[in-house]
Amino acid sequence: MLAVALLPACTLAPKLEAPKLSIVGVQVVSAELWAQHLKVRLHVHNPNDRELPVKGLEYTIEIAGEQFASGASAASFVVPPRGDAEFDTNVTTDLAGAALKLLARGPNALAEEVPYRLSGKVSLASGLWRSITFDERGTFRP
Repeated sequence: MLAVALLPACTLAPKLEAPKLSIVGVQVVSAELWAQHLKVRLHVHNPNDRELPVKGLEYTIEIAGEQFASGASAASFVVPPRGDAEFDTNVTTDLAGAALKLLARGPNALAEEVPYRLSGKVSLASGLWRSITFDERGTFRP
């Protein structure tokens, strides 16, 4: 009975549109022989007419079609309705391997824009929808 009573409420609640994420910047924090620690600054745009109370984020970054890094952020913040927010997250990656893949694209590889893909899931602190997946593509110049 309870499920039948809640069904109309679920159909009336509008589904949230996926936030738009993009990479704003990448900064090397420290470098070791086999791993590099980076700080990645991400920009989030909320296309919805209500705020997004973000409690965490899981993501994967691909560069030029190859997995570059993956990570998670437990940073909590609120993105206002139809608004924007930026936050930093730390990732560990094999930057040398990624550089070799870029250089394999040819002699002008470092002068060209490089495509990236940022995909994952945003976890929300409240609301009917507790997570929203995203899949964004863009380019950056190395």
